[in-house]
Amino acid sequence: MIEAFHFLRPWWLLALILPLAIAWLSTRATDMRGQWKGMIEPHLLDSLIVNGSTGSRMRPSWLLALVLTLAILAAAGPTWQRELPPFVEDTAPLVIAMDLSPTMDAIDVTPSRLERAKLKIRDIIAGRAGARTAVIAYAGSAHQVLPLTEDLSLIETYTDALATRIMPVDGKDTAGALELATAMLAAQEASGTVVFLTDGVEQKAFDAFKSSARNGIVVLGIGTSEGGPVKTPDGGFLTDATGGRVFAKLDVEALKTLHAATGADVATITDDDTDVRWVLQKIRTNFAQKQAAEEDRWRDMGWWMLLPLVFFFLLSFRKGWVVRVGAVFLAARLLLPAEAQAADWVGMWLTPDQQGRLAYEKGDFDAAAAHFADPMWRGTALYRAGKFAEAVDAFATVDSAESWYDQGNALLHIGKLDEAVAAYGKALDKRKGWPDAIANLAIAKTLIQQKKDAEEEQQDQPNLPPDSVQFDDKGKQGKAGQMTIAEQASELWMKSIVVSPTDLMARKFAIEAQRAKP
Repeated sequence: MIEAFHFLRPWWLLALILPLAIAWLSTRATDMRGQWKGMIEPHLLDSLIVNGSTGSRMRPSWLLALVLTLAILAAAGPTWQRELPPFVEDTAPLVIAMDLSPTMDAIDVTPSRLERAKLKIRDIIAGRAGARTAVIAYAGSAHQVLPLTEDLSLIETYTDALATRIMPVDGKDTAGALELATAMLAAQEASGTVVFLTDGVEQKAFDAFKSSARNGIVVLGIGTSEGGPVKTPDGGFLTDATGGRVFAKLDVEALKTLHAATGADVATITDDDTDVRWVLQKIRTNFAQKQAAEEDRWRDMGWWMLLPLVFFFLLSFRKGWVVRVGAVFLAARLLLPAEAQAADWVGMWLTPDQQGRLAYEKGDFDAAAAHFADPMWRGTALYRAGKFAEAVDAFATVDSAESWYDQGNALLHIGKLDEAVAAYGKALDKRKGWPDAIANLAIAKTLIQQKKDAEEEQQDQPNLPPDSVQFDDKGKQGKAGQMTIAEQASELWMKSIVVSPTDLMARKFAIEAQRAKP
């Protein structure tokens, strides 16, 4: 934290000259010996000077200098913590890596390690409703089960179908699973998190964990340190070379070593939802930290200086003009109408942008737009209020990549597709390779093409008399053209085959493993 400490507005520190000057002048004013030293002989000066009362050590000038110092430091904006930019939504992608090595069938936790892990996955995705989640499975090889999707039912269907028998290669390749998860997250605009549900991480995978810097890694250990027998697909138990049952144990110390060596967040499962809440919190924290670091925004901590300022200002209330002027000021405010009092009172403490932010967080976007002085914030509030044309006008006063991007979004809503394409182009000129702008530009161009296709299709339609019927063979064919009889028969045959997700994944993984062989 110390190395991150800095001031957001360091030029304000130059104003510290003022309290230093006040303190120096105050000292000079009370130094009677210094004032008379050049006019009276030193041996006479000691007898002529009468020292004042020492009862009060706090001089008003010193108090003023202290208050000004604190106010200047607050205005300089001390900070040591990053923060998320305004209006950022939590869309952190998540990849769940499920360990399907044979030891995951151990029954030291009921009904088994694998089945308990599936229940944890259900709880995790339920706590991330609307967020994108992907699933991979790994043992001696790693395979994608599902790409990033928001379909919770699809995730539940395929994770429930996971079984250790579907893995084509024995062993445990955690590094390969991390490499696959990292590749899946690489194309995402936001930093993601990889959650491993496993009964152990091999030592050789530690280097891979260290090198995965962009995305957070969370490891949830499944099992107990006492261990338990491992079930086999035929209902028996896994045995070793001597015929004895294999007892798989969760190496808790190895997981602690993993955390110390790589910085990965590590925990073990619990019987309640404590572990799930911990995982969800780590996902949110990792997203917030990464997003804040990428946006390079810092939290202004200067407002903490207000607390000592209030205390020192209380010391200034003595008999005299401060109290009288304060009473007059308060009385003048009480004479104002109630609404004016409220607005004036709020205006004393909050800037227009701060008042707009409060209204925005309450969902009153019209009021927020009326308060905001910052054009980008005002445009965002107008956009959320559905006033897209006005939002374009607000964004247009700023010439930045973000402004052009937001203009493009608003122009899409009011149907000005060509202007939206131009706006996204301007955004990309100022910020090369921006994924959001590239994606929205593609959407705008697609809408333009669809509009042209619809217009051409409408022009091709003949002028038919009322109640006439026309069969559109072109529409049946679609853009891909006609489908042959053989292709239609093949498609119907494929649809008639009923394959369980477990068998489907087993075949898919086997084919991928075969292709991966040198």
